[in-house]
Amino acid sequence: MSEIALHLLAHPEDVAVVRLAAGEQPEWDWQQGPFATLTVTADETSVVTLASAAPAGLPTEGPFRVVEVAGPLAFGLWGIMAEILAPLVDAHISVLAMSTFDTDWILVRTEDLRAAGEAWRRAGLIFTSTNLSGSLP
Repeated sequence: MSEIALHLLAHPEDVAVVRLAAGEQPEWDWQQGPFATLTVTADETSVVTLASAAPAGLPTEGPFRVVEVAGPLAFGLWGIMAEILAPLVDAHISVLAMSTFDTDWILVRTEDLRAAGEAWRRAGLIFTSTNLSGSLP
């Protein structure tokens, strides 16, 4: 367990992951929502965007909910992602994990968010919503 209390913040918006061909750039307003990213490899381009913004007709996975690790987190910290992912492995919940300069992000299928939150709480992590009602699906 890390030396800091991890606080996980669930955002209320659904996002999707859209696959484009290698080298292709998105031709829609993809930079919306709580988390959007463009990842380019030699074999593909992947875009995380609001589910409502994902164009029809493209290979898409989701919907996911974005879970943000409250940060910023120092680069020298170790074991953060392992601590977050271990309870989900035990609960058989598949996720996409990503990091930015300041923090870590977990994409959890919307249908699995409640179970993920329960798994995290059992493991001693703090899991809350970012909206004031505090309601989670």
